[in-house]
Amino acid sequence: MSATRKNPTPKPTSTTGHRVVAQTPRRSAMAAIVHLTKEEHAARGKAARADVPRRSHAEWSPPEGRRSPVDILEEQATTRVPELVPIRYGRMLVSPFAFYRGGAAIMAADLASTPVSGFRVQLCGDAHLSNFGGFASPERRLVFDINDFDETLPGPWEWDVKRLAASFEIAARERGFTETQRRVAVLEVVQRYREAMTRFASMRDLDVWYAHVDVESLLPRIEGFVGAKQSRLLERNLARARTKDSMKAFQKLTHLVDGRPRICSDPPLIVPIGELLPDAEAADLEQQLRTLVRRYRSSLQNDRRVLLERFRYADIARKVVGVGSVGTRAWIMLLLGRDDEDPLFLQVKEAQASVLEPFIGASAFKSHGQRVVEGQRLMQAASDIFLGWVHTKGIDGLERDFYVRQLWDWKMSVNIDAIVHKSMLAYAQLCAWTLARSHARSGDRIAIAAYLGSGKVFDEAVADFAIAYADQNLADYEAFKVAVDSGRLRAETGV
Repeated sequence: MSATRKNPTPKPTSTTGHRVVAQTPRRSAMAAIVHLTKEEHAARGKAARADVPRRSHAEWSPPEGRRSPVDILEEQATTRVPELVPIRYGRMLVSPFAFYRGGAAIMAADLASTPVSGFRVQLCGDAHLSNFGGFASPERRLVFDINDFDETLPGPWEWDVKRLAASFEIAARERGFTETQRRVAVLEVVQRYREAMTRFASMRDLDVWYAHVDVESLLPRIEGFVGAKQSRLLERNLARARTKDSMKAFQKLTHLVDGRPRICSDPPLIVPIGELLPDAEAADLEQQLRTLVRRYRSSLQNDRRVLLERFRYADIARKVVGVGSVGTRAWIMLLLGRDDEDPLFLQVKEAQASVLEPFIGASAFKSHGQRVVEGQRLMQAASDIFLGWVHTKGIDGLERDFYVRQLWDWKMSVNIDAIVHKSMLAYAQLCAWTLARSHARSGDRIAIAAYLGSGKVFDEAVADFAIAYADQNLADYEAFKVAVDSGRLRAETGV
């Protein structure tokens, strides 16, 4: 194993790229900061090439003593709702890409053995292509951004880039694209990330902070790239996204019981609280939930707290969400405002320790709910106005961390199962620019841009990595299928 393959336990460093003079293991807000010049930032980036050559990022082979992917999944299952774990496995069993989506912990362990240049950013931690999408900004514009932050933590920027690049390789294989088409798509991701980081390096700090993707303003450019047919399909998807809000959820997910709105039962995907607990315990828990709402309000800024106080608790149900998240405790909570026709649906989702934590250290926040929220606010250009966190006791009596956001707010995602090659290239550009913008907000964008340079050395290296890791993912998927077929893991399919 070469020296560049080593990824030693990182020392605490500032995510901004400034030198930290004094720092405790949990980063102190009082730590002194020395501001570098542009030239000093750039020199740091260029110097890192000597220690970690850009070509070294192509390397991937299973490290000695690599843990079985099945062992990692079983370990994760110990902290999840037991009856929901088979649903998670069933969803991961659908395809190698579905397995990849659910395997963030597997790749986190693998990335820990890969080269890093030494510059930290706020990581998404699970930056695969399905964790990007559209949603409404507070100004009611449809924006495109990263939309999943369960694993967010400060760490090496390369990890997000490699997870994103590999996801395009795996998804492109699933779509039956040729080897050349796959290579072009992955290179598009890495090149656009590199070029975007170079642009952000030349921008003022405030301009970086305000940068965002307004989906509607992109339509003319997208049509010129993918053609009129794909552009019309996108416009229809945009129109549908604008209707996907709390009112839509209210119409779809509730019915009247004794004249009052209640969440419909659809087990095991949606289970109202009354079906999970006896009547007396459910009534007691509902009283706790009213307290939970009050405590959650304190995590919001004051104007949003005032808005939330206009709503009253109505009902709650457990909901199965996503692929990798299945088995964590996720709830949907119905609140009512002016009257019974004024709904607000919130998602209350458990936040466990990030899968990155064993490799880059614990979060600076005691609450994992706050870790998720603070990471999301740092990486996104605009966040849900109801984004907040709470620490509370679950129905099992154990203390747990949760974060809260609106269930639906113009949510829009790409259909990977139907995407054509030209659309994938356009989508690659969007994801790459967005990831670079998110990293530029929190990390040393000038040093990272200087490290990447203007050539394609890094692009080609990560494209090679993506191929090798897609092969690894396929091998892990096959091992996972064997574990299911042998009865070691129980999977419920079609749920």
